[in-house]
Amino acid sequence: MPALTLLPMQAIEAVRGLLHSVQRIVITTHQRPDGDALGSSLAIYHFLTSLGHRCVVISPTPFPEYLSWLPACEQVLVEPEQPETAGRLVDEATLFFCMDFNQLYRNGDLGLRIARSAAPKVLIDHHLNPEDVFSFSFTDATASSTCEMVYRFIDALGERQRIDHNVATCLYAGLLTDTDRFRIPTTTPAVHRMAADLLERGVDHTVVYSRLYENFSRRRMNLFRFSLEHRMLLPEHLPVGIIALEPEDMLRFQVQPGDTEGLVNYPLLITDIVVSVLVTPNGTGSRLSMRSKGNFSVEKICREHFGGGGHFNAAGGNSLLPVRQTVEQLVAIFAGLNLAQYQP
Repeated sequence: MPALTLLPMQAIEAVRGLLHSVQRIVITTHQRPDGDALGSSLAIYHFLTSLGHRCVVISPTPFPEYLSWLPACEQVLVEPEQPETAGRLVDEATLFFCMDFNQLYRNGDLGLRIARSAAPKVLIDHHLNPEDVFSFSFTDATASSTCEMVYRFIDALGERQRIDHNVATCLYAGLLTDTDRFRIPTTTPAVHRMAADLLERGVDHTVVYSRLYENFSRRRMNLFRFSLEHRMLLPEHLPVGIIALEPEDMLRFQVQPGDTEGLVNYPLLITDIVVSVLVTPNGTGSRLSMRSKGNFSVEKICREHFGGGGHFNAAGGNSLLPVRQTVEQLVAIFAGLNLAQYQP
């Protein structure tokens, strides 16, 4: 059984009280949702629906095609596609569940509207430094995933019997993606016990794995091949790998949401690489995704230099500079650090 000491029981009792009466619940997550974001949102959707509540999941941006098989994914409302409906549902909501983000700005324009609502806001998350705007916060930055936090939340409510096949499948998908297939250091014995429990509840782990990772189109495979052959930089004397895609690359390969998922991990396959960065165009600036091995914090780099954050070994941020200048800035930042001490 995962420990529940980090879930404040007074808050659990307060939320339990809210759930005693039927609520109009809006569930939402961060922009460009990944497997943990959408998995945790849909898991809590199925759970709360089973309690008799009127629920809707609203995504602030489109989600990747490779997640479209998740149970009830077809019912997710994408805010930019139906802004009036999304706005009305937010205004009518009596309760919010905010999943896998710690700052309302990460929810885009939707977050601004939620901030104006007087309805209680429940945060379930595992990122550092949550914003103090939520009515109830169930967070643990040492947790492997928000899906782990949802599992612990349901357990703390005494409702584990409601983890049916749909809930379990969504939780397992998020757990698998945010642990990078049970690789990262936050994959504790409790995580494996959770995974075992989900398998006992009927999750087909081979199907989930296949749908998440064995789903490349030829176009996407060509993007990866091109990126590794022509867009990967390995600066001399630095244990750093940088993949930088230019705007013309995005057009050439018709890059869709989720197409670059996992690309940032490839430089880390090199023995002496400690830090890997994916840089992609974002308007006139750039978006950064960082990963690291061992005890090097990419969260600190993203927070201090790129207005972002995330986790110790996985974080992201943004640059006002175009891709090429952002790469130059990255090399200068890493050259000023003593990365030798972090060699794996």
